[in-house]
Amino acid sequence: MKPVVRVAESREQQAARALGAAQARLAQAQRQLAELQHYRDDYRQRFQQAGAAGMGAAQLADYQRFLHRLGLAIEQQTQQVAQASREAEARRALWFASRGRVRLLDTVVARYQAVEERQAARQEQREQDERAQRGGQAGAL
Repeated sequence: MKPVVRVAESREQQAARALGAAQARLAQAQRQLAELQHYRDDYRQRFQQAGAAGMGAAQLADYQRFLHRLGLAIEQQTQQVAQASREAEARRALWFASRGRVRLLDTVVARYQAVEERQAARQEQREQDERAQRGGQAGAL
């Protein structure tokens, strides 16, 4: 049984590593999204300040095009965050299931060992009883 437990533990460790990597990708995607949103907000503020000071039509069009591209990048990054989140959840479920299998196997092994120990103790007791009984019979003769 122990080799089976070791294989299950190895799979659990692999699942834990995969979960950690997925969580790291999610965190990175969230950081990139936050950076893009912050950059968009800063750029929008500069755009408003420049507009208040007066700007030409070409410069206004450039600002608007760039803000539009930032909006598209934010949408794309939002989708990447959602995908990374789904992946992390799937990896968490796989890890949780593998952890459950290891715990179940540990329980089965512990029960099996307890049964073996009880059987060995009974056998030892029988042997001692037989030796005592033979010793008592030999002394009676």
